[in-house]
Amino acid sequence: MPNGALRAELLERQERRESSARTYASTLPVAPVHAAGAVVTGADGRTYLDCLSGAGTLALGHNHPATVAALQSVLGSGAPLHTLDMITPQKDAFSGELLRRLPGGLRDTARLHFCSPAGTDAVEAALKLARHATGRRGIVAFTGAYHGMTLGASAVSGPPRMSGAVGADGVPVTRLPYPYGMRCPFGTGDGEESGKLSTRLLESLVTDPSSGVGTPAAVILEVVQGEGGVVEGPDGWLREVRRITAEHGIVLVVDEVQTGIGRTGHYWACERAGITPDVLVTSKAVGGGLPLALIAYRPDLDTWRPGHHTGTFRGNTLAMVAGEITLRTVAEEQLAERAMKLGERIRHGLHGIAAADPSLGEVRGRGLMIGVELVDPDGTPDRNGVPPGDPVRAQAVRAACLERGLILELGGRDDTVVRLLPPLVLTDEQADSVVERLASALEATR
Repeated sequence: MPNGALRAELLERQERRESSARTYASTLPVAPVHAAGAVVTGADGRTYLDCLSGAGTLALGHNHPATVAALQSVLGSGAPLHTLDMITPQKDAFSGELLRRLPGGLRDTARLHFCSPAGTDAVEAALKLARHATGRRGIVAFTGAYHGMTLGASAVSGPPRMSGAVGADGVPVTRLPYPYGMRCPFGTGDGEESGKLSTRLLESLVTDPSSGVGTPAAVILEVVQGEGGVVEGPDGWLREVRRITAEHGIVLVVDEVQTGIGRTGHYWACERAGITPDVLVTSKAVGGGLPLALIAYRPDLDTWRPGHHTGTFRGNTLAMVAGEITLRTVAEEQLAERAMKLGERIRHGLHGIAAADPSLGEVRGRGLMIGVELVDPDGTPDRNGVPPGDPVRAQAVRAACLERGLILELGGRDDTVVRLLPPLVLTDEQADSVVERLASALEATR
């Protein structure tokens, strides 16, 4: 069968069999059959540079040799692949490696709770733990957030398709403005100033007896909002949130599902600001490309009894093996530092393009978590003088990138931000090729 025909048949059967809730499959008509590092080969024989990498899951890229060898070894060893939450040598090794890599005061001392294998369940666990440990119900979250698709995680997320889901309003959530400099809700046009105002509002809500909010159980945030459009939270804002939550006995939950394990140029994104959360949520890269999710938290918060948050698939053996290798490799090969340098290289190239193209409203990000917000320079600006986003152009750019062998996705308000999440093992040459292909796609869609 010709490769093109195989691709067409696979896509047609998927369209017929799977739900209309498909996401990446509906915008990236690729049927992958082979992958190595940052390169994916489709059923039609075409090769692509993968700047999606499993939505940031594949820190070491596709089929990392050490990971594949370790997985083959455990598969041939007779080790049990499914043990509920019982201990195995593989789980013990993974746990030890993770504890050594945790930020600040969590390092070596945290309690770990293994969740069902998606990050959204780890968010659910974090919220439930905070409410159980404090005896309070309220949660403070931020505009533009993405924390997952189950009801509790949806409730603390921003997009209406999630926060407006049936039942999501059962979680009492107070939402504060995230410090988004380009589209600052306070009209400052500056992320640092926006962060100061946001934390001032937070402190007022929890100290004013007439605020109508009261002391919440938890504050949940992302250091860099990924799906929200690669919006960075300033270090000063993060430190103030940490101060306020600590002073008022509020559990600070930091969602590092996408930012963790070297992605932003630090092992954990919160480390740049020098803060330690009470609960750290991790998934994606922590499983080395296989499904794994867990929370790490202060031991004194461990007020649960057996069965308070459970699930059948709480950390399979293969994910533990792949995860241990990823955690160790990122540290030993200094891939966080590598991500920082490569990210600067890519952003430098994109800034050069933006200087000559006003439709690139902003280039931003940390490490290999990069966003380009596309705007319509001729559109009616908002009250702060910022042009509107251009979702039609963004969709055209995504399609043009795919034609040029570059896989990427969109995010942000109305999906107007082109997002790059390549594996941390991207080469210099591949990084330059990413910029060249994106530049060509932008030129073709002007």
